[in-house]
Amino acid sequence: MSIQWFPGHMHLTRKAITERVKDIDVVIEMLDARLPGSSANPLLAELTSAKPTLKVVNKQDMADPERTALWLAHYNAQPNTRAIALDASVTAPARAIIASCHELAPNRGGMVKPMRVLICGIPNVGKSTLINTFMGKRAAKTGDEAGITRTEQRIALADDFYLFDTPGMLWPRIVVPESGFNLAASGAVGRNAYDDQEVALELLAKLKHAYAPLLDARYKLGLSPDAIAALPDDELLEAIGRKRGALAGGGAVNWQKAAELVIADFRSGILGRITLETPEQFTRWLKAGQQADAERQSKKKDRASKPRKPDRR
Repeated sequence: MSIQWFPGHMHLTRKAITERVKDIDVVIEMLDARLPGSSANPLLAELTSAKPTLKVVNKQDMADPERTALWLAHYNAQPNTRAIALDASVTAPARAIIASCHELAPNRGGMVKPMRVLICGIPNVGKSTLINTFMGKRAAKTGDEAGITRTEQRIALADDFYLFDTPGMLWPRIVVPESGFNLAASGAVGRNAYDDQEVALELLAKLKHAYAPLLDARYKLGLSPDAIAALPDDELLEAIGRKRGALAGGGAVNWQKAAELVIADFRSGILGRITLETPEQFTRWLKAGQQADAERQSKKKDRASKPRKPDRR
């Protein structure tokens, strides 16, 4: 299954970013620490390629700290880029962001040349929550679903530091299948774009190898990590459904309810601190996805170039 979700308001966001970025000094891209590669928008990179970039790896308190360190090193090694990790417990996020932006654009600052920063990110990455922290009130709407923020806002973090907020935006075609499932598991795409059971099975396929002890602790499976890793994905979901009482008539497992439980436990952090991908894994997925997409586009082009057969009716 290919997961795609690009509603109409995202086209407007794309146009707004294209216009706004002309006057911007630094671009902040917020990433989900549980899926830093999958939550990095390639379309945003294309629109803002000439600008210094601050990668804010958000929700670090829900992510695997060892993998977060790998991702910070990965992004900090890139040219014209800085990366920092944040979560809801960070008491002075504005200070950390302002300092990092001044590192990227040291010639900006003061009332004559105020810093102008654009903050972007995929839906449900925590951008609105962060802005509310800046403002000390509910300045931006928040929610556990994609597509809450719909309009641009301007926030003054300091007298000479202006932050322009944009609605969350995905990209028109997700070419990395693993990213599609990770984005769905995190809540970054709308509910009508994916099947809960498929997403839960893909999620468990990752978790059973990297985080089997967390699965056992949450669902009381009574199995060793190796035994959990060896279970077929559907059998693992069935076992979880039985342990959590997700049952239909006659004692059969309610697969939909079991899938919803697994996804909800991941999103809420009840399962523990989890990161679904490493830089090395994502680089491999991206290369394979781009190659497969190039082959699809080539076949599509070939089909379009062939003359149509005459209608013999």
